[in-house]
Amino acid sequence: MGQLQLLTAVVLSMCRHFQPVSAFLTYASSMQVGAQSGIQECKYQFALERWNCPESTLQLSTHNGLRSATRESSFVHAISAAGVMYTLTKNCSMGDFDNCGCDDSRIGQTGGRGWIWGGCSDNVAFGEKISKQFVDALEDGHDSRAAVNLHNNEAGRLAIKATMRRACKCHGVSGSCSIQTCWMQLADFREVGNYLKVKHAHAKKLELDKKPARAGNSADNRGAIAQAFRGIARTELIYLEDSPDYCVRNQSMGFPGTEGRECLKGGKNMSQWERKSCRRLCYECGLRVVEKRVEVVSSCNCKFHWCCTVKCDKCTQVVTRYYCEHREVGAKPQNKTKRKHRARRH
Repeated sequence: MGQLQLLTAVVLSMCRHFQPVSAFLTYASSMQVGAQSGIQECKYQFALERWNCPESTLQLSTHNGLRSATRESSFVHAISAAGVMYTLTKNCSMGDFDNCGCDDSRIGQTGGRGWIWGGCSDNVAFGEKISKQFVDALEDGHDSRAAVNLHNNEAGRLAIKATMRRACKCHGVSGSCSIQTCWMQLADFREVGNYLKVKHAHAKKLELDKKPARAGNSADNRGAIAQAFRGIARTELIYLEDSPDYCVRNQSMGFPGTEGRECLKGGKNMSQWERKSCRRLCYECGLRVVEKRVEVVSSCNCKFHWCCTVKCDKCTQVVTRYYCEHREVGAKPQNKTKRKHRARRH
């Protein structure tokens, strides 16, 4: 499923679950942009991971048969709910909707020493409300997986609040800044993605009492779910099932494996995580790294022409890239001892 088909499916699914349809149509464009932001951020955050946010796994509703509740699916739910809330909040604050605007409810109130509330804060209350109505409506189950998905949706929305920052403007004679007026604004969505990536790394596995859970949607089952959720903060990501081996291709589950994936080598400006990508994607998955010289076409020699266009040449450059491939028959495996540890982190 391509990205356009995926986004269309998400929006149409929301439309089916929310009435009246006229209310849905008011926010449909914002939600589609928000869902796309979530997909793009997921792909960025996991670009050098064994599980790299393949589109075949980016379904939010269990009614279509997706019953996975892994650590990775917890991130998909959280970043998707966050993306929808983020865009709705931003559009509301910019005046794109007739029924809402930025939050001026605290203007004039004392905020702290030397500053008062002023300006116009991003209306996260509106974004949270509408996002919850639409995104949570996709979850029509009543079992433990549905409860986990709804919890992770909320964790994503809370990530928007947790990453907001206070912006201030100085007032006073000759720029003395004797008093400041401040307001709350959304952080860049990349900060939200970074925040949730840390939550993904520390996600908690939900341990259910399987005995009452066999009762399906009974009161005993609901009690077991409630008991399992005790002590888990609303801001934490949770999951039910251990992740499969993402090194290996699994067509039925939509995982392509790491064969053919590109990894990074060298480079003084690379992070440690980037420098170890070949080991993580290739060697620890029983694959070898092959070096390939490829031609890359990019824009260059760009010039501004009055008025008002920018014209560029097309330049071709040969670069070295590295890919994971199967080992040749009879070749000695590298980092053999690390292969058995590959399932610990994906």
